[in-house]
Amino acid sequence: MANSMTGYGQAQVNRSGYQISCEVRSVNHRYLDTNIRMPRRYALLEDNIKEEIKKYVSRGRLEFTINIEKTEAKARNIKVDKDLAITYHRYLKELADDVNISPQIKIIDLFRLPEVFVLEEDVEDVEEIWPILQIALTEAMQSLVAMRNREGNYLIEDILQRTDLIADMVTELEQRSPLVAKEHTDKLRQRISELIGNELLDEARIYQEAALFAERINATEEIVRLQSHIQHLRQLLQEQNSVGRKCDFLVQEMFREINTIASKANDYEMSRIVVETKAELEKIREQLQNLE
Repeated sequence: MANSMTGYGQAQVNRSGYQISCEVRSVNHRYLDTNIRMPRRYALLEDNIKEEIKKYVSRGRLEFTINIEKTEAKARNIKVDKDLAITYHRYLKELADDVNISPQIKIIDLFRLPEVFVLEEDVEDVEEIWPILQIALTEAMQSLVAMRNREGNYLIEDILQRTDLIADMVTELEQRSPLVAKEHTDKLRQRISELIGNELLDEARIYQEAALFAERINATEEIVRLQSHIQHLRQLLQEQNSVGRKCDFLVQEMFREINTIASKANDYEMSRIVVETKAELEKIREQLQNLE
């Protein structure tokens, strides 16, 4: 069955001198929208991450928080700019001579001057980090998908229950529609009889008016299409792939049919059923906004 677009997943991996934690939150979105927060020096891995995500989800807004920490000390080197240190020393001695003071210059004093030395770390190869990050990402996404699947099952169960209610209401409309024309004919005959008496009733004219009325309120086509849409919706909800958008389009068509019935219905009972049907359709549409 289709998954919900709401979920959460996390994972942590310790391997090869790195500790990598990955946390992902997912909410509904029309398309797949990924936002990744991670140390800037690993930004080159973002494309790899996005390609990996596509293996698991097709829709939703995903917020990733990825932390990468070194667990083993790396060799660090001190780089000394000897020419700059010598230049500092020469100018300091000249300055001391100019102001007539004794130049008490120690080596540590030179080290404290700007840019005389820098502390260098070994350059990391992000491609070596990727296999470790991929493991953490896979575990987090599997956790996310499991939650989205559970939420999706709850959503589909609720939608199917509401679909059954709508199917029952459509059956009521189908049964009620022919009775409306008959009741209208009986009321028309009674009103004419009250006005001019039974002996002057023109039955042929009454039946003609009744036929015109029945044709005007006939909703058979809309009811048949609604029943077809209901069956199609049930089938879609049993599929394994992403069907949220398809179901949303189908519900829009169902709204169109029920609105047409509402415009034709010249009956209190049919109008009541139409209102209840639209209320259930609206609830289904809200639930579909969270379905992948």
